[in-house]
Amino acid sequence: MRLLLDTHVLLWWFNDSPKLKAEVRQAIAHPESEVLVSAASLWEIAIKRASGKLKIPEDFLDYIRAAGFKELPITTEHGWAAGGLPRFHQDPFDRVLIAQALCEEVLFATCDRQAAQYGVAVLEA
Repeated sequence: MRLLLDTHVLLWWFNDSPKLKAEVRQAIAHPESEVLVSAASLWEIAIKRASGKLKIPEDFLDYIRAAGFKELPITTEHGWAAGGLPRFHQDPFDRVLIAQALCEEVLFATCDRQAAQYGVAVLEA
C-alpha cells in the first residue's frame, strides 16, 4: 500500500497520539506499506515550529528517515494540479497534499473530511 500522510497524521504518529485511528496506525506500521511524507508537510511544520506554535525537535527529519518514511518532493506537476483544484479547501498546504495524492495515485491518510470532495482515495484518520 502506498500512503501519503497528512500533516496532522504525521504529527499524531510522531507523538503516538490516541487521536490516530488504529486502522491508520496499522497501515503505517505494515512492513509492506510505502509511507510518503510530503515536503509540504515539513514546510508547514517548520513554519509552525518557527512561530512557536509547535514544539518539534531539531532532528525531526532524522526521525522521519529512521522511521523508513519516503520523502515526497513537490513537483511542477503537483503545483499545477494544486492550482487547478476546485476551491473546496482554502488551505494551500492541504491543497498541495491533495494534489500530490491525486497525481501519485496514493491513499491519503487524513482527518480532513473535505479531502474526499476532490476524488482522492482517503484513509480516514
